[in-house]
Amino acid sequence: MTTQRVKTLINQELSQAQIRRSVASSSAIETGESSVAIETRLKSGKRKFPELTLAN
Repeated sequence: MTTQRVKTLINQELSQAQIRRSVASSSAIETGESSVAIETRLKSGKRKFPELTLAN
């Protein structure tokens, strides 16, 4: 695997983490639930609607 490919994979993973955190934080504001709990649920992979995915 090339260095560039490794950097790309790392950036994609960071982007996914940033999206999860942003979604969790926004949802927490709207629902009053803890953002940590929402982020944990997002990370778990257990989804209410499995056909929907996070944006890339």
